[in-house]
Amino acid sequence: MASDGQTFIPDHRPAGLGCGRPTEISSLATYVPPRLLTNQDLEKLVETTSEWILQRTGIHTRHIVDPGVATSDLGKEAALEAIALAGLTPADIDLVIVGTTTPDMFFPSTAALIQHKIGASHAWGFDLGGACSGFIFSLATASQLVSTGRHNHALVVGADVMTSIIDYKDRATCVLFGDGAGAVVVSAAKDPTLAILDFAHEIDGSGGQSLQMPAGGSLRPASHETVEQRLHYVKQDGQAVFKFAVRKTEEISRVIMQRNGLTADDIALFVSHQANRRIITAAADRLGFCESKVVINLEKFGNTTAATIPLALNDCVQDGRLKKGDLVLLASVGAGFTVGSVLVRWAY
Repeated sequence: MASDGQTFIPDHRPAGLGCGRPTEISSLATYVPPRLLTNQDLEKLVETTSEWILQRTGIHTRHIVDPGVATSDLGKEAALEAIALAGLTPADIDLVIVGTTTPDMFFPSTAALIQHKIGASHAWGFDLGGACSGFIFSLATASQLVSTGRHNHALVVGADVMTSIIDYKDRATCVLFGDGAGAVVVSAAKDPTLAILDFAHEIDGSGGQSLQMPAGGSLRPASHETVEQRLHYVKQDGQAVFKFAVRKTEEISRVIMQRNGLTADDIALFVSHQANRRIITAAADRLGFCESKVVINLEKFGNTTAATIPLALNDCVQDGRLKKGDLVLLASVGAGFTVGSVLVRWAY
């Protein structure tokens, strides 16, 4: 209660935005393994058709790793390119945050493995488990740490080898996922107007049963029974996830737009997590985005979990859709459930 007896309503704006130094995305790079898994390939593995997959998801192909290739290997490739594009060396990186659902192992962290592989000898770091929201959760976290002035350059990696936890006997999930990585360098903004402007994130643990890998952790350690019951693979309630994703993608994006006095007309690109074409278009329609502003590239990559947003952004940079000064709205919903949105004025 306030001293005058009135209820105190806290300010829910992100504390670091507006009170620290502005931060920017100073570079972006991605990497996908060269091997392709097409819808026609999946027809030979499970009872499905290319037409059914395309109609339900919008996916044509996915990139998948060869045996023995880990999340840190993909992340390393994206990280080195992002650092070079920023005009830096690995020694300039102060912090490494890796958003991933498929770490190389429980420990050490994939951030530590990438830090070692790229030679970022002055960096500390950690993994962030935000599932499909892992990249934008990591981006907001890095922005906050750089904004304090204690870090100059943070490396943010969103990377997953989803094929390592996919059951290729389950046609409902195996058609959805691919492997990939994206990385950005977050630095103090050279122009404070070209910066990471705002973010809003949520979690809702009541949805945990709708999308999960049931075994392999402390609740159900690996055993003969968990392996025989195929509990070390992704399990999903597709309808529950679809409904939640459409609703929360819209809601969290609207929070950012309203808080910043924006409409769909003000935003150059809407880049949502690339899980399903119907989820993206349904949320975008509710938010008032015209088709030309909605980024969809999942037909090439499938759902790469924490890598989807950087892969989509990189495609936009490469084809000229994303330019310096553009206002970009990022959004995601993932297992947990996790929900997030970040507003960025593109810096290069």
